[in-house]
Amino acid sequence: MPRDVHSHARPEEARVTHLGLALEVDFTHQVLRGTATLDLDVTAGAHRVVLDARRLDIRSITDEAGQPLSFALSAEDPILGSALVVELPAGCRRVVIAYATTPGADALQWLNPEQTAGGVHPFVFTQGQPIFARTWIPIQDSPGVRFTYHARITAPAPLTALMSAERVPRSADESPGVFHFRMNEPIPAYLVALVVGDIAMRELGPRTAVFAEPSVVERAAHELVDVERMVDAAEVLVGPYRWGRFDVVIMPPAFPYGGMENPRLVFASPTLIAGDRSLVTVFAHELAHAWAGNLVINATWNDFWLNEGTTVYLELRINEVLWGEDRAAMLKDWGYRELTGVVAQMGATSPDTRLHHDLTGRDPAEGVTVVPYLKGAAFFWTLERVVGRARLDAWLRGWFDRQGFRSVTTETFLHDVRQHLLGGADAGAIDLERWLFAPGLPSEAEPPRSVLLTRVDEVARAWSAGTRARSLEVTGWTPQQWRHFLALVHARVPSLAAVEDLDEAFALSSSGNAEVLAPWLRIEAMVQREAAVPRLERFLVGNGRLKYLRPIYAELLASDWGRPIAKRVYATARARYHALARGSLDRLFAAQGAAAPSVS
Repeated sequence: MPRDVHSHARPEEARVTHLGLALEVDFTHQVLRGTATLDLDVTAGAHRVVLDARRLDIRSITDEAGQPLSFALSAEDPILGSALVVELPAGCRRVVIAYATTPGADALQWLNPEQTAGGVHPFVFTQGQPIFARTWIPIQDSPGVRFTYHARITAPAPLTALMSAERVPRSADESPGVFHFRMNEPIPAYLVALVVGDIAMRELGPRTAVFAEPSVVERAAHELVDVERMVDAAEVLVGPYRWGRFDVVIMPPAFPYGGMENPRLVFASPTLIAGDRSLVTVFAHELAHAWAGNLVINATWNDFWLNEGTTVYLELRINEVLWGEDRAAMLKDWGYRELTGVVAQMGATSPDTRLHHDLTGRDPAEGVTVVPYLKGAAFFWTLERVVGRARLDAWLRGWFDRQGFRSVTTETFLHDVRQHLLGGADAGAIDLERWLFAPGLPSEAEPPRSVLLTRVDEVARAWSAGTRARSLEVTGWTPQQWRHFLALVHARVPSLAAVEDLDEAFALSSSGNAEVLAPWLRIEAMVQREAAVPRLERFLVGNGRLKYLRPIYAELLASDWGRPIAKRVYATARARYHALARGSLDRLFAAQGAAAPSVS
């Protein structure tokens, strides 16, 4: 395996093979405390294990017999945190670390009752990707190190704990606040996930369920009625689902992503519960990760495209099976247009437009752009066009079989494709090296234009030519079509009067669908619409999804009118956002010369 530049770990000396957690959840002090027991595979002659830790309170470290072990924490690196080096006596294969997290740990989002849907009980969740697991577990926090785990979580009544693992019944003599879990399949640290709150469950199918706060769970179950069908469709495409269950938990608004693919328990943003099942494509994406990103994982964050590019391609294929070719073609065309815009903005020679990144010395979160997602997907649909769908599907099933439960590199991928898909006469059919290692976007990536998006283009041209909004034909548009239309409106820099005309015709400012409302608010910020300020503030304070936050804040920061609004709202909202969102937005404010408020 290559050296992971985002981890202090030295798995070639001693590698974690199993994690045992015993943690108590303390909402009063906003910490987790307890023990992490690590089983190790130690190389002959090695006398230490090197772990990752970031601002953890390490109380003691012993062997399994309780004998103290010597350990040291290095000075903290601003990105990597500290190396926790534990000396191993001869024959020591298990270490027990007594520790506690500290307030403000990047992986932990502690929510007061008023930040939840119910408003009565507190809530906490973890977000380990990319390198935040080390802020709540002393572990080898690298996607190249996979291990099994079990856990015992103690939470205050009447709250429920869930993890990215199988739920195990408690013993008869244990209190209702004790929860047990086990994960028998090896996963990396970033996929160990915990959520504790007032949570109810509704079954969706034989191996699927949705969890959410009681006031949300019925709406969520209605929205996710097709999840079991998604699992069936994915299995036809890429082979057996190997994780037992595919459950979903709907998170509070502070959750920074649309979804997070934690095995057996996907975390999802409440913005996806639109009421009309129009945003369930995100769940197809998280399901696809069960193969591309959980079963076969990038070995380092430089190989992130292997997770996301493969997943977006599979997501499109699942969409095609469930909702038809037109919808899948629309998503493909829409994604490609977004990709070309981002590549143009970055610059076609920018190293950040490569699939295989070099993030040495950088926070790996900086690599989370649309490039690994959409350029990666474009690579796969181009590959499909070159070799044919049947051959590509056969290769994908073989890839997941050959590499299942392993962490792989771009070089591993390249070797496998050449050996099992593009041998002989096909060897030069596609320039693999250019796709994977060169910047920019090959012209062969462009998909056919989508009929659904072409109609939107026509409507946008009519509007741009002066057609009044009430005369535009938008019947039956999906949120994705609206989002595309609003992107075209934004690009044309409309007048305030034109924006007000659109709002009067279509009531966009009162949309309950975040895919529509967020780009609309960005347009209102661009034209400096005073009537929009209260709803801009409500949206930015009440949502934590970075996909929506960053464009709106960027729009506000771009003008003298919006900059004071952005600074005022961010000063209020920053503490409500997850560390991932805070980090990205802090960088945005700094780039605009507007210092972010200090950590509260």
